[in-house]
Amino acid sequence: MPSSGRSTLTHAVTPSWQPIAGGITAPRGFLAAGLTAGLKPSGKPDLCLLLAPQGAVCAGSFTTNRVRAACVDLCAERLAATGGRARAVLTNSGQANACTGERGRSDSLRATAALAERLDLPEEQLLICSTGVIGVPIPMQPLLAAIDPLVAGLSPEGGAAAADAILTTDLVDKQIALEAELGGRLVRIGGMAKGSGMIHPSMATLLAYLSCDAGVPAAVWQAMVQRVVQGSFNAITVDGDTSTNDSFLAFAAGEPLAEEHHGALEAGLTAVAQHLARAVARDGEGATCLIEVRVEGTDDDGAARCLARTVCGSSLVKTAIHGRDPNWGRIVAAAGRAGVAFDPQAVALWLGEHQLMAEGQPLAFDRPAASAYMRSRAAGAYLSDDTIEIRLRVGPGPGRGTAWGCDLSDQYVRINADYTT
Repeated sequence: MPSSGRSTLTHAVTPSWQPIAGGITAPRGFLAAGLTAGLKPSGKPDLCLLLAPQGAVCAGSFTTNRVRAACVDLCAERLAATGGRARAVLTNSGQANACTGERGRSDSLRATAALAERLDLPEEQLLICSTGVIGVPIPMQPLLAAIDPLVAGLSPEGGAAAADAILTTDLVDKQIALEAELGGRLVRIGGMAKGSGMIHPSMATLLAYLSCDAGVPAAVWQAMVQRVVQGSFNAITVDGDTSTNDSFLAFAAGEPLAEEHHGALEAGLTAVAQHLARAVARDGEGATCLIEVRVEGTDDDGAARCLARTVCGSSLVKTAIHGRDPNWGRIVAAAGRAGVAFDPQAVALWLGEHQLMAEGQPLAFDRPAASAYMRSRAAGAYLSDDTIEIRLRVGPGPGRGTAWGCDLSDQYVRINADYTT
């Protein structure tokens, strides 16, 4: 599959937001770098730095797993202590630095202290994220030795190198940038993410970063980012597992944007986050297609999202889709255990353009054609034609929700059976 950073945006973006090049450093004033520090035995890039302009605010959302890496706690603590004032985030890949005892925290502190000294910034404005094998500490000697070349490599063109350096089992990098005219000036949003396994809602089973060159008050930015998370990174699943290191950090810095344009800005943030979230689900370990589940007719949007996530996360649904088997019973059975009240006699179900149920009853449908539709959605093009669409209507209510996932293949088992051996 080609890089998602270079692929076509296949879902609706508000007309004013248009794709541009540059990824995370497309917004003015943002710099990034990525390099090989020798943290991974593979010799691939493994250290990344993102630097935001002076005056930046940062909003964060983190894993709900009770077993958390020290870097997650450190980020949350510093954002709380500074009121969302942060300038930079350092990311190492190859080692999660989770479940490593006191060393995990001390190594995170050492790394950010060295970086703060080199950047001449307060330590509390420096954040750190780690990704890789749980229980493995960061090799501190090569990391510290790489600080100087990493800072020297900071560049407005460094987005691609940064997006590459945060990957682990990912097959492709994941980056995007959009631009729109708001309030008489161009505003840009950039983003990058990594994630392929241990992907499930509860924020966010991956690492993801957003940048924006519009100034927004910290409290408004935090609330905006939390809403964006619910409809993007908390709406994807690969395998039902939530990681110890999940972190989403969004930076905003620039000329203040008038409140009347905040709605348009949030629409752009949502478009960027959903593109990255879909790219993560599409790149799920061993996956051959993207699954999109759209639910309508619930009492509210939260209930619809819950139904969609449950269907997307069902192992039986995922395996049926891998086999291109239009076994609709697995879909409605998964919906029925989601904990959302609905009338089974009101259920209608579509697989692509093929309607399988109406008013809670099965319909006669062309099974070979439905299976052929599923087979036509094979990975490779990395565009909209690898998406298997499921639409479920459960009643007359106003609620709407969407979730994204991927199929479950024997390759997923092989990848994870051999992960550390």
